[in-house]
Amino acid sequence: MEQTAKCKICRRAGEKLFLRGERCFTPKCAMERKPYTPGIVQNQRKHRSMQTEYGTQLREKQKVRNVYCLSEKQFAKYVKDATSRKGVNPAERLYENLETRLDSVVFRLGLADSRAHARQIATHGHVTVNGRRIDVPSYKVKKGDILQVREGSKTNTLFTSRTEKIKKHKFPTWVSFDSGKLEATVKGVPVLDRNEFTFNLTSVIEFYSR
Repeated sequence: MEQTAKCKICRRAGEKLFLRGERCFTPKCAMERKPYTPGIVQNQRKHRSMQTEYGTQLREKQKVRNVYCLSEKQFAKYVKDATSRKGVNPAERLYENLETRLDSVVFRLGLADSRAHARQIATHGHVTVNGRRIDVPSYKVKKGDILQVREGSKTNTLFTSRTEKIKKHKFPTWVSFDSGKLEATVKGVPVLDRNEFTFNLTSVIEFYSR
């Protein structure tokens, strides 16, 4: 069966990062078939030393960076911004920075199965912000912004095939979405819910503070 680089990232992380969208929920998912680190034969016993604090932080950083499809340089820039703001919790600020990217919002609206797919949608200019076509995935949306699938793209199978899925989609509380118009309004900012967000962003901040 096909195994991509994304599948190996999940296996290396030791958990599903849902980098391949719907395929991750099927028996074809590599984590279902081979839930062990690449290169290690199943059931093979090897001595594994205890994970160091640095190793734990590095692993957490890599997981978050891969989930949001960011290069090391891009991710480090977001962390630097989050830690440079006084009076703000760095982890919460980092989460806000990541979630308000245009590609992240497209993913959260259910217009794409994965963030990688959402990034393609943004890059191809299928989405407008306040009536202006935006083709920069890292574009930061803010409260009051209106996002809409571009008029010329609404008949594209990218979106017509998702009609039923969008109706059943659970939208984040900080945006409202009109499925008929394929239009969203940003009502606020994303708030980090540690019960919902399983990654440890504080550990990520500590990694870069070393």
